Amino acid sequence: MHLHTLQGWAGLHTGSVFCKVINRLRQNSALHRMQQLSRVQQHPTYSASQPTGSAVTASAQPAKPKARPPKPTQLRSHFCRMCGGKLELAIPSTEAEWRHVCGSCGYVDYFNPKMVVGCIVEHEGKILLCRRAIEPCCGLWTLPAGYMELSESSVEGAVRETFEEANARVEVVAPYSHFDIPIIGQAYILFRAKLLEPYTFGPGEESLETLLFRPEEIPFEQIAFSSIAVALRHYVEDLQRGKFHIHHGVIDKRPGSGPNDPNSFVLRNHISIPTELPTQSRL
Repeated sequence: MHLHTLQGWAGLHTGSVFCKVINRLRQNSALHRMQQLSRVQQHPTYSASQPTGSAVTASAQPAKPKARPPKPTQLRSHFCRMCGGKLELAIPSTEAEWRHVCGSCGYVDYFNPKMVVGCIVEHEGKILLCRRAIEPCCGLWTLPAGYMELSESSVEGAVRETFEEANARVEVVAPYSHFDIPIIGQAYILFRAKLLEPYTFGPGEESLETLLFRPEEIPFEQIAFSSIAVALRHYVEDLQRGKFHIHHGVIDKRPGSGPNDPNSFVLRNHISIPTELPTQSRL
């Protein structure tokens, strides 16, 4: 989860577990910078159960200048949004990455990761899932989630997407997970939520049907996306342990793999911070 989002939660819960999450993410960010500057020797494999705070071995050799990145094979956009001029790939003098630069006005058009926000809605011990009516993964099950819009917070986007896809009005209880998928440029941010009165739901325009599943009945072999499958498995594990956690990690997918292939990815750098389990009345 983005640091500024967690800081907002921490402001409401001074001294709570959210402050611990922020501190842990700050430590990880500092560690990442140290890895880049010191040419850290990376372990060849990753594990979803990788312990937080693993020992890091750094090389004593001075860091070498970063190699020039390979030039992309195609443009993501062809025309400048500012003047309509033709875009071309170039590395600006102040940067080290290839950018889309307008040949007429010099405007640099950045392409950044997209944020997907959604809710894990629990009601009477069951979890709300939607069966997709659109591609990709039409006919498979997922949590109500979608792209965050401009001018809305991540919580507002998650609540909106839940209503659009499941016709369910919900209240967010707490943040739950943030999983980055670098190969497709997406960050999945999910919140725990509860149904509001009159506790109704139904398929929206992008859903074929919506159902409440008991944790043991979740059809994991029919879950649409790897990020959703990972989040749901952690959620079920948290329920079994009797304590929720806030999860953060990176999903490394195999190039060319499908969105729901269970053998096409690994979860690395997994952080799991325990939180207080809400009482039944709050759910």
